[in-house]
Amino acid sequence: MNRLHHILLPVNPLFIALSLVVAFVLNLLPWGRLIGMPDFVALVVLFWNIHQPRKVGMGISFALGLLMDVHDASLFGEHALAYTLLSYGAIMIHRRVLWFSLLGQALHVLPLLLLAQIVPFTIRLMTGAAFPGWGYLIDGLVEAALWPVASLLLLAPQKRSAHNDDTRPI
Repeated sequence: MNRLHHILLPVNPLFIALSLVVAFVLNLLPWGRLIGMPDFVALVVLFWNIHQPRKVGMGISFALGLLMDVHDASLFGEHALAYTLLSYGAIMIHRRVLWFSLLGQALHVLPLLLLAQIVPFTIRLMTGAAFPGWGYLIDGLVEAALWPVASLLLLAPQKRSAHNDDTRPI
């Protein structure tokens, strides 16, 4: 494996917060419940749990899940449980995932993203909601397909310049 590995700059905590807020706002947009619409909060939380598990943990995931529950007017805690399980799974595999290419990473995070879709799906069915159809679970596949794009966008501010300069120490 002779891939190019970049030395990344330390991540700015404000950038992490901004990316989480942008993901939350994207989830708030009135697109309705379209089939294949990704859960941007789940994707961004998963990304930061894999790349910065000490800065974004299960507490932030739980809090964002509660905010999503309030927004969706769903059973209080279903997104919180899903995001917390997603966060736990991401923290468990974060060292292994980073060794793979973006496609390999997408395949590794696919079960976690599907789990994050199955948990609210199951809770809604257990509480007597109508069956939404199996198309509801396609969202996890779309999120896994967006993983390379999210990785490139969220890692871009941390990458060092490719041009060497005498004024930079490294």
